Amino acid sequence: MPVVVGKAKDRYIDLIVLPVLYTFFAAFTILCVFPFYYLIINSISANDMSARGVVMFYPVGVHFNNYRQIFRIGGISSAAMISISRTVLGTSLTVLGSSFLGYMFQHRRLWARKFWYRSVVVTMYFSAGLIPWFLTMRTLGLTNNFLAYILPAIVQPFNIILLKTYIENTPFELQEAAEVDGAGIGYTYFQIILPISKPILATVAIFAAVGQWNAFQDTLILMTDARLHTLQFILFRYLNEARSLALLIAASGGAISEAAAEAATQTTPTSVQMTVAVIVVMPILLVYPIFQRFFVKGIMIGAVKG
Repeated sequence: MPVVVGKAKDRYIDLIVLPVLYTFFAAFTILCVFPFYYLIINSISANDMSARGVVMFYPVGVHFNNYRQIFRIGGISSAAMISISRTVLGTSLTVLGSSFLGYMFQHRRLWARKFWYRSVVVTMYFSAGLIPWFLTMRTLGLTNNFLAYILPAIVQPFNIILLKTYIENTPFELQEAAEVDGAGIGYTYFQIILPISKPILATVAIFAAVGQWNAFQDTLILMTDARLHTLQFILFRYLNEARSLALLIAASGGAISEAAAEAATQTTPTSVQMTVAVIVVMPILLVYPIFQRFFVKGIMIGAVKG
């Protein structure tokens, strides 16, 4: 009798529960993917159709003029290099700096390690504000300086917590064995800690890369030199200009130059917004699948001790 009941339960799960779960997760996946699909089809559709909101499920009047116009912006290539450089360099140094501090804070022979660890963690809860931050950056000579993109991001308390917790869950005997063989702090860190910490390092790398790639507020506040403007800042400025042009056309009732009106017809605020969003999001969408298999394992082990 128990066998029959068990088979009936399994059949119920196969016929009722699993289809419901698959349907739910399929619908949830579509809800997650559709916003990105919506951005892409609107960025390549006819601008007037996109502005009227009629492009919903498939592109209409496909063209790539929006991308060509945005990449014609003066200084766009140098801004792209600045964004790529700060993302690559900033992510690398953030991962190295956070992982090294996470390793040191779990090291049992570090003098007053609890005090130093808590001194770093407490900065997550208290902030002096924007003006003191700007005054500090200016005093340190980090205005109109590329290092302003890199140095403040090297030490991230949240990342240090994740890495410290992860390393604490690895066998401490590995470190002891290396030290018995005469390995120093640097050798143990590079040869033992980093290789066994790949999942959490990939997790921190994703956090750091997304933050660096999407940042533009530091450019807005600290950088007056156009050579140090990032891609996101230029695209943000161009987006505001496109909106201003559209408002000017509406306010003047069309009584502006024919060239300006033609430009506004070709590039609407909606089309610019969609195109900018695609350009900003696409690199992260392409990079994330590479690290995704490490991400879940890293964030779970790094966040839970025991």
